[in-house]
Amino acid sequence: MLGIPGMAISVVFGIQDKHVVSNQHNGIRFKRGVSPGLAIEQPACMREIRFLVVFSEGTLKQYSTIEYAVVDIQHIPYADQSFDMIIANMMLYHVPDIPRALSEVRRVLRKGGTFCCATYGENGIMEYLAGLFQEYGVTEEANHTFTLQNGKKQLQAYFDAVERYDYEDSLEVTDVNDLADYIFSLTGMSSLRALPRETIIKVLNAASVDGVLKVPKEYGLFLSH
Repeated sequence: MLGIPGMAISVVFGIQDKHVVSNQHNGIRFKRGVSPGLAIEQPACMREIRFLVVFSEGTLKQYSTIEYAVVDIQHIPYADQSFDMIIANMMLYHVPDIPRALSEVRRVLRKGGTFCCATYGENGIMEYLAGLFQEYGVTEEANHTFTLQNGKKQLQAYFDAVERYDYEDSLEVTDVNDLADYIFSLTGMSSLRALPRETIIKVLNAASVDGVLKVPKEYGLFLSH
């Protein structure tokens, strides 16, 4: 929990199932403020979660105005109307019972408070890759339980006003070998990883224009009141 004079903020830290594997990005051009490095999707394991918890707690302890706690968003152990703002960063799609979580957020949010939640859309890199390799029987396996496309309707069941803001973003790949490395690092999309590397390189090169493969990314957030 973050305690700021005159304001109580709950930050539900999103445990993204991603980590940066390399800052060597000669074949990748990031646009619209994306940090260098290639993000690899992997399921969050308990060791990574424990590291995040310990690291966050140790870092925040130096601030006397901050209260740190690990809680389940489906069962928030705080009184009604405790917070002015709650932030859920790239994590709601991991929650088993999203209606329960949103109900809890609404309960502990004060009148006039704001719930900010970031998520991805259904037209990003996974869907793009599945489309490129559709003729090889590849299907995308992304989690679509809470996305930019369906999140607003879910939030409207608990909040009077919901606004969606998209983050304009894209990825330009100038060396498809980098993207092939990314593909083989995935734990999902097993049908894609089962293809020979030569086939993947051939398809990626065929989709490139003037030596550049433009890969869509779709991220954004909702502000709910």
